[in-house]
Amino acid sequence: MTLSVGDCRFCIRIGYSLAGECYTPPPMILVRCVIAAILAVAGLVVHAAEPTYKSPYRVEFTYPVEELIHDILHGDRAAPRHQSRVPIAEWYSKKTREKYGAWGPPRAHLPVPRIVVGKPAEWKRQRVIATGMRYIGLSYQHHHLPDWDPPADWPWKPVAYGRNARGVDCSNFTTTAYDVGLGIKPSSDIDKQTVMTESPLLDGGVVRAHRIERPAEYELFSKELRTGDLVFIKNDSGHVSHVVLWVGAIGRSPDGTPLILDSTGEGRKDSKGQAIPDGVHLRPFTPQSWYFREMSHALRLIPDDASPAR
Repeated sequence: MTLSVGDCRFCIRIGYSLAGECYTPPPMILVRCVIAAILAVAGLVVHAAEPTYKSPYRVEFTYPVEELIHDILHGDRAAPRHQSRVPIAEWYSKKTREKYGAWGPPRAHLPVPRIVVGKPAEWKRQRVIATGMRYIGLSYQHHHLPDWDPPADWPWKPVAYGRNARGVDCSNFTTTAYDVGLGIKPSSDIDKQTVMTESPLLDGGVVRAHRIERPAEYELFSKELRTGDLVFIKNDSGHVSHVVLWVGAIGRSPDGTPLILDSTGEGRKDSKGQAIPDGVHLRPFTPQSWYFREMSHALRLIPDDASPAR
């Protein structure tokens, strides 16, 4: 099944906001959801952050998306009320503001979903990407939870988007994709995520993190990395400051360039020369890109020969 970045991401997410959720989000969330629902019914594509951007990239899953994330599409696996131990009614409270500041409520650790038990490694890897793609279009924000949408007067760590809004940064994005997708919750602290040797499970078990050193040549990246691998990128000072999800063989680009999925700021262009908006998007991993030039190493949480959940 092929899924492009414009394939009704909001239609999926509204299912959690307007159907089955017993909470009252801030008024602007309701307005956005209602508008998105109306446009979805009309057959229009909705982008959260940049309505005019049309990505040339897509992902061609070898398993049906309906199968990969059935519990997310039709259940409450990704429902906001499960995403933090802080009750939704307190997400925007004075207590939460004072305790967590600009970052907002911390992410809860979800249990391993039944749907992944016994599934092959490649299925689990594609589920991580399918889970992550649900957030395409959200802005880059220093938040723990992608669905957290603080009011205008909330403390804010300035980013390229220009204001506070729903969104997530790089390491909180990868944490979300693995936690919601597989019940694996790496630290959302980039300094800890890049050096982790294992990640705990809610039942007390652990998942080993297999480190993959930087491939010797650009052409070897696609051979040595696997879908869903965490790829870490250094800044100008040589310190790891960014993490992305490697899309791998299921990624499709007009020029055949490998793709990554991440949340970052502006400054990248796609194969058509279009500026890719900030936030969560599919982006190209070209020989000239910052991703390739400053790639440090990768970590694999889904081994070839065993379930990461047991």
